[in-house]
Amino acid sequence: MTSFAFTVLFVGFLLLSIVVRFWLASRHIRHIQANRAAVPPQFAGRIPLEAHQRAADYTVAKTKFALFVILLNSAVLIGFTLMGGLQWLAETSLGIFGPGIRYQLALVLAFALISGLIELPFDYFRQFRLEAAFGFNRMTPALFFTDLVKSTMISLAIGLGLVWIVLLLMEKSGDLWWLYAWFVWCGFQLLMLVLVPLFIAPLFNKFKPLEDESLKSRIENLMKRTGFAASGLFVMDGSRRSAHGNAYFSGFGAAKRIVFFDTLLERLAPHEIEAVLAHELGHFKLKHIVKRIAMMFGASLVFLALLGYLKTQTWFYTGLGVDPMLNASNDAMALLLFALILPVFAFLLSPLTSLGSRKHEFEADAFAAKYTNAQDLVSALVKLYEDNASTLTPDPLHSAFYDSHPPASVRINRLLDQPA
Repeated sequence: MTSFAFTVLFVGFLLLSIVVRFWLASRHIRHIQANRAAVPPQFAGRIPLEAHQRAADYTVAKTKFALFVILLNSAVLIGFTLMGGLQWLAETSLGIFGPGIRYQLALVLAFALISGLIELPFDYFRQFRLEAAFGFNRMTPALFFTDLVKSTMISLAIGLGLVWIVLLLMEKSGDLWWLYAWFVWCGFQLLMLVLVPLFIAPLFNKFKPLEDESLKSRIENLMKRTGFAASGLFVMDGSRRSAHGNAYFSGFGAAKRIVFFDTLLERLAPHEIEAVLAHELGHFKLKHIVKRIAMMFGASLVFLALLGYLKTQTWFYTGLGVDPMLNASNDAMALLLFALILPVFAFLLSPLTSLGSRKHEFEADAFAAKYTNAQDLVSALVKLYEDNASTLTPDPLHSAFYDSHPPASVRINRLLDQPA
């Protein structure tokens, strides 16, 4: 591989991904607008026309905004690579800190901070213009920036520590550094399954034990029937930030906990909450979580092995607009370049990931129908579709490419076909 050939390959994949994204988005928008005038038959009498049209408009607005972000991210990517942005950052950091681990950490930190600053106004617009326009935003600017400071500090404390370990392995552990780094990465991910629910999530939200004794008893009976054990049932103050509702379980081992958004409890009846939770428990009992973790670990092993090869190839750097340093390590640069281009080359694999996720959703729905009433899950989903302004008429091809959940009509029909 020559540097020119790799440049052509990179630019070709980037342009292909942009064209495909815009083509899928245009199909999605046209399909939604063409079906905006009437509620789909499966939802007639369940969802008002006004709510259906609001969901259509919300989805179109989000899709158009996403297209703008795609163009921005592509321009930033070219700026960091072929236009010399990373090269300038590396030379500046090296001039300040000199060769060594401090230079490499400074390079990673500078890249992260610049990327965050570029994304900040768009995150702000998304929250206070797009989400607010459709009645979903409940966050204040003060809370937005408080969250930003907290998340930045946590990312610096945890992320830089992890990067430091990986850089040391790259420098000192020989040709198999990527294998040792993989073990560190897997251990880190498992550790975060414990740390996030117990220590990190409470920094952003308040978690109170579920106080409704009737609902608590219903849920505990469901857990007994399904053989699930958790360390507690909690209600999260999701309404501080958004009107969207959800329920989930998190943690690992003794740290497993079930969490309900307060917005979900306000909207759904007890039997509907039980059905939604049964779906979430289905993911656990059917080992979807374990399978996803195993898949993530397997993919990360392949990607780290590939990075182990690429970091030794001069064309990998020069083909992306970077001259390898002769008087300093290029390990941090290799990490950054790989992180930047991996989404470009992996983009066309998205449908496979989405297909596996939708299969799991169907299986979790069937699990919920086994332990609760399928009609209860249907009524809960209809309310959530309406409350979250989820479009009922996505473009089938767009949905197959991107969506982790089946289209609403397909999912409802599958549930209604479940044996009583």
